[in-house]
Amino acid sequence: MGLDLTLFMADWARLGAFPVGEQADALGNAVRPPAEDDLGWQRLVDGRNWPPGPESAWCAEYRFFGTTGSARFHSDAGRGWADMRPLVDPSVRADLDVFLGGLLSGADEARDPALGGGDGVFPPVPGGRSGVLLVSPPGAVAERAAAWGRVGSRLEALRGAFAAECVGWACRPQVFEEFTALLGEWGGVTGEAARRGWGLVGLP
Repeated sequence: MGLDLTLFMADWARLGAFPVGEQADALGNAVRPPAEDDLGWQRLVDGRNWPPGPESAWCAEYRFFGTTGSARFHSDAGRGWADMRPLVDPSVRADLDVFLGGLLSGADEARDPALGGGDGVFPPVPGGRSGVLLVSPPGAVAERAAAWGRVGSRLEALRGAFAAECVGWACRPQVFEEFTALLGEWGGVTGEAARRGWGLVGLP
């Protein structure tokens, strides 16, 4: 069995109010109440699973339509982007670097502190973030959303580079439309989080 990715968007102040060791559980508990209370609680809207009640409306889980929850699709797409990016027009490449940095590849926050959680939300630990796949605070989410706004309509410019570096290669996306659809889903959830002033957290 491969690793799954569970993606949350969350109010950073509310998430930061939980002790560091309890933040992941707080997200999970907010969207998955005890079994005896599960009837009618789920509100799945455009891929976003919203908790019930105003007291829990500080986060939501995003469910990707085309990945069955597997993190492999995202890491494969990240490897594909890393290989094709030298062949992509510099203006498109620059915006996609901002948008995708850390989303598909699990950026090293020790080398890029701007991608760290900050404000007490999943702070970096020696050797990396144990058990956390992605942390993108509200400031970084806003930058990603702005970059997506500039580049989201220009993905067709990637087709040639995709054909050269992904099709037929192992551990890379094989279908261009599936690759761009995945980017579009990331663009959608990033845009929604940015509109709310929230951050993103990816857990296994």
